[in-house]
Formats: sequence, structure tokens, C-alpha cells
Amino acid sequence: MTATPAATPVRTPPRTQIFQVSTLYGAATLAAALDAGQFGRALDSHRILLVSNNAAVPETALRLEEMRGYGSLAARFDAVVDWNEAISPHHPSGWGPRSEETVLWQRAFRLAWDIAPDAPVDLAVESIQVNPARALAAIFSESAVHVYADGLMSYGPTRNRMPQSIACRIRRVLHLDLVTGVRPLLLAEAGVEPELVPDDAFRAVLSEIATAAEGDRGLAAAEAAAPTAMLLGQYLAALTILTPEEEEELHIRMLRGAARAGHTSILFKPHPTAPARYSRALDEAAAELGVRLTTLDSPLLAETLYERCAPTLVVGCFSTAMFTAAAYYGIPVARVGTRLVLDRITPYENSNRIPLTITDHLVPDLDARDGPGGAEAG
Repeated sequence: MTATPAATPVRTPPRTQIFQVSTLYGAATLAAALDAGQFGRALDSHRILLVSNNAAVPETALRLEEMRGYGSLAARFDAVVDWNEAISPHHPSGWGPRSEETVLWQRAFRLAWDIAPDAPVDLAVESIQVNPARALAAIFSESAVHVYADGLMSYGPTRNRMPQSIACRIRRVLHLDLVTGVRPLLLAEAGVEPELVPDDAFRAVLSEIATAAEGDRGLAAAEAAAPTAMLLGQYLAALTILTPEEEEELHIRMLRGAARAGHTSILFKPHPTAPARYSRALDEAAAELGVRLTTLDSPLLAETLYERCAPTLVVGCFSTAMFTAAAYYGIPVARVGTRLVLDRITPYENSNRIPLTITDHLVPDLDARDGPGGAEAG
């Protein structure tokens, strides 16, 4: 008898994991989850970092790659892809595939991103309610979806109704423990369970980013000024919630409050989309108050400044960075202007309402007589 040759085993292509990010804070959250083993072993998957610039005018906005510390985070991935370039000339926030085209788009992206036609794909996305996360989930229609939350919005309900075809594929909501004891409501209606990213893993990534900023001239100037208070700029005028003049006055109120609390060296970190005139107006106010004001003009995370400058007070309106300061660095925080913004945001279901409400409830008012120095959130 002639022996039958043994069948050649079918080799399954390695699993591909696509991680969509738009901010360095979000990338840091994912890096911490990877380091903690929450996405399995690196050897078992081909990992793609998909970078999206969601600014209104991406061509003029700060790119994620320009942020200090980005390189060390990107090194955790096997490839980096520019989503804006992949869908050009469309805008990431406005583009999504037509239902009859999703198969074609998936084939095109698999070819462009060197993903085998039959390789399983997992998605890790932010803000699943909107594009580009919704677009990716529609294109890779068989993929498991992992949602990660890098801010306070995860504590509120899902703002848009989620199609069942996507909701049934969402495995978990990864989130930071920014408000201890509070369980995120995001996607709870779909039965999706929240999962904490370990504190020590996230803090280690923040330290890594701070180390990577060594040699930055803006950081050196900030360290030399030895600020004891740090002001977090907002971008509410860009969202048409406040007028530019009102937002400018909001920042000046932060400065005055910090000065009343006894701080004489103050660091202002403007939001990347804030106009330059904010810092000039603050300079004039600082001169009137007799305090030293340093305005940061380097692409740094606020957390890098916590690490390197060790302020004793952080002031903002409703920035996630306020809660990072309190939760991960033990720095007292204070709020300014939350009631004004709460009155202005529309519609009522605006997703910023939850971060605003949390901040208004948990963080001391800098303008209040009984709490000018701030306190730890939570």
C-alpha cells in the first residue's frame, strides 16, 4: 500500500490589533493597558497604532507625533498608520463609509496596512459613539471592539444610540480610576462591563513621557520658574460655548484666584487650540497682580509638568488633567467657571455636561471664600 501523505496544517495568520488614538493622553492610556497585559502578549499579535487628528483644521493643528513622549509610546506598536491620510480628503470626524462600501474599504485597508485577508482583527477605539471609531467598527464588521475612555465622559451615559450590530461586539470599556468609587455608565445599556487600567501602569507611562521630555526648552523654562500653581487653559470658545472674551476672562479669574491663594509663581498651560492673545492678556493681569507668570509653549502633557515642576495647586474649569493631578499625583485642585459653562452648554444632553457636573460637585471653587487653596478631588 502507498502511504497517504500527511495533510499540511493550515497556518492561521497572526491576529491584528488596531489601536485608534487622537491624543497623547489616550495613547498613554493604551500604553498602560498594553504594559499591564490587558491586550495579551505582544508576540501573539501584530499591533497597529492608527493616529487620527480630529481638529477642525488638522493641517494647522498640533500633530500627535510632535508631542514630547510620543516616540516611546509608538515604539510599543509594530506599525503606525495615519488615518487622515488613509481617508484623505475627508475629515476624520465627518467621514464614514456607506453600508454598501464597507467590504471594499476593509479589503483596501487590509492591503494597505499589510493585514492578511483572513487574519482576525481586533479594534481598540475611543469615543465609539462618533467617527472615526464608528467608521472603523463598520468597516471591520466582524471584529471585536474594545473601547477605552481617557477622560471623565465615560462616567456619563452613552450620548448616541449604538447600533446593535456594533454594540453586540463591544467587549469592555477600559478606563482610568479618575473618580474613585464611581462606576462608568458608558455603554452600560449594552451590558458592557468597565475594566480598570491599573494605576501603577498608567503612572509609570506618565513618568516615561516626562523623562522623554528632557531637554525641551519650554520645560526647562517652566522648571526654572519653580511655579507653585498651574493653570489649565480651556478651549470653550472654539466649541462656541463661550465667546473668546469670556474665555479670556475665565483664565484671568484663574490667575487672580491663584494669586489670592498666595501663589507668586504661576504656570499657564494653554490648550493647543487657544489663540495666542490669551497669554498676552494674562501677562498684563499678572503684571497688575505682581506675580510671575510663565506661559508654556511646548507640546507637553500637563502630567509632564506635574512630574517635573511639582506644583501645589492645579486650577481649571473641567479638564481631565485636574483629576489626573489629584488621583495620580496628590496635587490639590480647584475649579473656576463651571456654573457659567453649565448654563451655556446645549443641548442638555451635551456630553460635556457630565465632566462639568462631576467637577462642580467634587472640586472646590477657587472663588469661594472658604476654599481658595483647593483640595484633592474625590
